[in-house]
Amino acid sequence: MSRINIPHVGAPDPERETSPIIDEFDDRADVIKQQQPGEPVCLFNGKSYKHGEQVCSGDVRLRCDYGAWVKTGSCDPDNP
Repeated sequence: MSRINIPHVGAPDPERETSPIIDEFDDRADVIKQQQPGEPVCLFNGKSYKHGEQVCSGDVRLRCDYGAWVKTGSCDPDNP
């Protein structure tokens, strides 16, 4: 089984800062993004990632979109 070549960050730790995680087509996505206006980074468990970077949290692929994580698909290499 091959592994997708982006960082695997595990699950969000409630003790550490993580930017909001939203579904790509969530009705609230625009509202949540407005609360993070133009942030150049997203945080995941206290570590910063630049706009456009991707990580895997469990089987979910997340993309940093100006301060909010957007779910963009699967990290399962057999079912992207």
